[in-house]
Amino acid sequence: MTVHVIGAGVAGLAAALALAEAGRPIVLHESAPNAGGRCRALPDGTDNGTHALLGANTAALGLLRRIGALEGWVEPEPAGLPVLDLRDGRAFRVALSPLGWGNPALRPPGLSGRALLALAGLALPGRDRAVGPAMAAHPEFLRGFVDPLVVAALNTPVGEASANRLGAVLRRLGGRGATRLLVAREGLGPDLVAPALAAIARAGGTIRFGARLRRLVVQGGRLAGLDFGEDAVTLGPGDAAVLATPPWESQRLLPHLDTPGSYAPIVNLHYARPGPGPVRFIGMLDALCQWVLVRPAGVSVTVSAGDDAAREDQATLGPRAWAELRQAALAFGLAGEWPEAPPPCRVVKERRATPRHTPGPPLRPSRLPLANLALAGDWTDPLLPATIEASVRSGEAAACALPC
Repeated sequence: MTVHVIGAGVAGLAAALALAEAGRPIVLHESAPNAGGRCRALPDGTDNGTHALLGANTAALGLLRRIGALEGWVEPEPAGLPVLDLRDGRAFRVALSPLGWGNPALRPPGLSGRALLALAGLALPGRDRAVGPAMAAHPEFLRGFVDPLVVAALNTPVGEASANRLGAVLRRLGGRGATRLLVAREGLGPDLVAPALAAIARAGGTIRFGARLRRLVVQGGRLAGLDFGEDAVTLGPGDAAVLATPPWESQRLLPHLDTPGSYAPIVNLHYARPGPGPVRFIGMLDALCQWVLVRPAGVSVTVSAGDDAAREDQATLGPRAWAELRQAALAFGLAGEWPEAPPPCRVVKERRATPRHTPGPPLRPSRLPLANLALAGDWTDPLLPATIEASVRSGEAAACALPC
């Protein structure tokens, strides 16, 4: 009764681990030479992005706990998120929880009772609409708090982002510790992907890299085989599979699937700048850089919903982003040297990083498109935006959906 998991991104890792822990023999197939999907480590071992988790991401944190990796995640800014506004050069801190806004020094720009009520209204389920127009009466709060939150969580410009998707995020932020910001001390490779692979192997799972699935062999409404080109796998009567591939790959294999119609890019820049000091995380307004993650091994910058940045030449992106993040580092007194000349930089452009989360009915693909085939992937969650949390939830749901 073997289960074949196709795709070793976060959703595939979560599905494989859940199945292995339940005692199911599993084989994890990945077409790339390494695991992680969009959360992969780069060839030199550095992390691709400034990925962060909140305390509200209970599925993702539960996965980290089960694989023994939670201690590798640290809270870099417990005193409030440092923010540099390039419009006027103001450096300040913001509490991510409204409970912290009683302190005037930790309030987001433009906060007022009416602005807060308008944001609370978006947390209520109802007719979907774009977040930007819904918050237009509170332009400074929209610019200084809502827009960064929307771009980070939904990877969609605020003017076209779904209020219902944002509402699903907001409703999860009310619990105790829900807004704690956590980042991987070393990176997602060593602090998520590698421990997950090790846990799957300890549970008896088999992992195959360089195995791209060419087609699914379907007979009588069931998955009968996996065609890997030179290699083929025949599924027995009790065997099953989880398809945890990107939506365009899933649709290639199952043409009848309803998949997202458009995608938004994310651009990450990684600077080789080793330096002393703890892990730090900084937000920026009116800047190319949105989030700056400083680790002892280097500095990473994320540009979400980065349509313009994805079109910009890499030769100009690196120096422009460095000049901005250097201002932030100096404004908040970060340790080490911050020279004007940028260090070596790697630019990674994920042109189809996530679906565009625009207003409208969410996709609801069947969790079981075939009797013995379950579907996983962050894009399959009808509520949450495409995030690490949605990936883990989808993988675990796919594992539960398979017949015993």
